[in-house]
Amino acid sequence: MRSRTIPLALSAALLAGCTSSGDEEPAEAPVAEAVTAAPEERLTVVADEDPVGTAVSTSRALFGSSDVAVLADEGDRAGMLMGASAAVAMGVPLLVTTGAETPEPVTGELDRLGTGAVLAVGDAALTGSDVDVVAVAADAGAVAAATGLDLADGEPVPADGDAAAVAALDPEEPAALRAEGGSGAAADPTEEGAGGELPATTRPEPLEDTVVLASGEPGSLAGIATARAAGARVLLTGGTTDPRTSADVVSALGEEDPGSVVALGAGFAAEDGLDWKVETAATGVQLPGGGQTLFPGKLLVALYGHPGTAALGLMGEQPVEAAVERARAHAAPYEPLVEETVVPAFEIIATIASASAGPDGDYSAEADPEFLRPWVEAAGEAGMYVVLDLQPGRTDFVTQAELYRSLLELPHVGLALDPEWRLEPDQVHLRQIGSVDVEEVNRVVTWLADLTRENQLPQKLLVLHQFRLDMIPGRDRVDLGRDELAVMVHADGQGGQGAKQGTWNALRQGAPEGLWWGWKNFYDEDIPMLTPDQTISDVEPDPQLISYQ
Repeated sequence: MRSRTIPLALSAALLAGCTSSGDEEPAEAPVAEAVTAAPEERLTVVADEDPVGTAVSTSRALFGSSDVAVLADEGDRAGMLMGASAAVAMGVPLLVTTGAETPEPVTGELDRLGTGAVLAVGDAALTGSDVDVVAVAADAGAVAAATGLDLADGEPVPADGDAAAVAALDPEEPAALRAEGGSGAAADPTEEGAGGELPATTRPEPLEDTVVLASGEPGSLAGIATARAAGARVLLTGGTTDPRTSADVVSALGEEDPGSVVALGAGFAAEDGLDWKVETAATGVQLPGGGQTLFPGKLLVALYGHPGTAALGLMGEQPVEAAVERARAHAAPYEPLVEETVVPAFEIIATIASASAGPDGDYSAEADPEFLRPWVEAAGEAGMYVVLDLQPGRTDFVTQAELYRSLLELPHVGLALDPEWRLEPDQVHLRQIGSVDVEEVNRVVTWLADLTRENQLPQKLLVLHQFRLDMIPGRDRVDLGRDELAVMVHADGQGGQGAKQGTWNALRQGAPEGLWWGWKNFYDEDIPMLTPDQTISDVEPDPQLISYQ
């Protein structure tokens, strides 16, 4: 059955027929209503692969009913933009059709909504339904004539700006979107199916406690419009499906603490752990440099050492305030050299390899966490990242990491394992190069990832120091499947630059995909030490952590 199109002349006649002569009051024109419905679940994923299904699923997620709906054709960009403008202004769903025949999910959704009239914009046509249709061109004047809306002229939308433009539509200040360099044609009132008027519509109660995350893919445009029509805030994630990556998304979720979140885009269905990532983002806690993930997007530049001990590295050559300024001074030259956000950092040796067994017999001197805390907190207040380095001797890395749980529960603190100083029960330091098997490394991965998730913390850095392949036997089996962590191999080779490059290349050969990479510049041992320009130009690919010792 074809839908009925209401010509403009007939609409006027119907309105005239509703009035009476004499002293009788004219009958009031009917008012169309829409009812929003917030999702019951904390997280709803709209992951349809096609625009038609995405539009229907978003409508089902956010609307209980709607007397009026808007229809646009997926292949008609001008119609989609103008349809979005009309839907948001009226507070009704935008559905999508394709071709001459209307897909069954669309007619089914109109039935569920109880829709009695549809505004078909541009190339859109409705078949298979007895819903009344008002067909208009993708033109602000035509939409205004059919709806009574006063649509201001919006800024022209560039080719890649549709999602952002629709997400920014304000229901309180209706605007007409049009493609950059184009304009919708005015409707011809003599053309069959053109013209007509919709009943006046009242905007529904806005879903102020619902946030929609949208990856911004083209097929999600109608869903974004429907979300704005329902009064939900739309946060564009910049193409990613991990809400932790965007500083703006993290900030907005933290400020609003929404009761429900809708993830709009097919890619969200494949995002492992989306539920806990949303909850982590909703804390609003940011890493130094913004967002809740480390890489890509950041370059850490760190001073290495131990507080108050100049012999162990640059960081300990001065008091904490001066060390903060020195770290900033080391990071600053990299800012014009890279696109990433440059973040100064400390790598603090928390447990120091010892020549004697010590009271616990592990050949490792463990610093009191409260001794390190002023340095850790000062770095955090200065917008710096901190890595705690473990040199465990005869004990294991998890046992030592547990000593620093209270510091690792801070959002800007990561962990480094130094296998050179991991001894077997009969070994002592400096008689051999230590090593750690991958099974122990993976126990650290599990421990640190669990700590991170349980405390809803931003992603943590786990550094594996290495300058020989046999320092981490089985490294190809390191667990890289925990998104709570960014796992890095840090090349600690020193000496001539030819030898350092050889170590770098050897460590990278055959490395599993997903590892990040760090490079160390030694003031005294490198011949010569690379300048910041040389570090970026000569070390390929660019490292994500550059430390100085």
